[in-house]
Amino acid sequence: QVQLVESGGGLVQAGGSLRLSCAASGSIRSINAMGWYRQAPGKQREFVATITTDNRTNYADSVKDRFTIYRDNAKNTVALQVNSLKPEDTAVYYCNAEVSSVSVPYRKYLAFWGQGTLVTVAS
Repeated sequence: QVQLVESGGGLVQAGGSLRLSCAASGSIRSINAMGWYRQAPGKQREFVATITTDNRTNYADSVKDRFTIYRDNAKNTVALQVNSLKPEDTAVYYCNAEVSSVSVPYRKYLAFWGQGTLVTVAS
C-alpha cells in the first residue's frame, strides 16, 4: 500500500503565506517525480508545480515567483511554500507522486494522489 497525506492548509488573508506538506508512506521502492495540483469549486484540477528527483522544477504561470516546491528524497516528502496568496488561489491542493512499489518485482511507476488540503484566501 502507498499513501500520500497532505497537511498545512488553512484560512489566510490575501498576501499571507502557508507551507503545504505531503508525506508518502507504505511499500515504496522509489519515487520519481512529485508535484502539487489544485482544484477550485466548480473547476477542473489544474497543475501547480512539479519537481524531479534531481530538483528540476516547473511551475504554472499563475504561481511562478510566488510559490516554491521542495522535496526531501530521504524522507519521501514534498512541500509547497505559497506566498503572496490571492483569493483566486483558494482551492483544495493535492499532492501527486510517481511511485514504484516494493511489492512489484519490477520498477514500474504509478501515479498516486493524496486526499487534499484546503487553502482558503480571504480578500
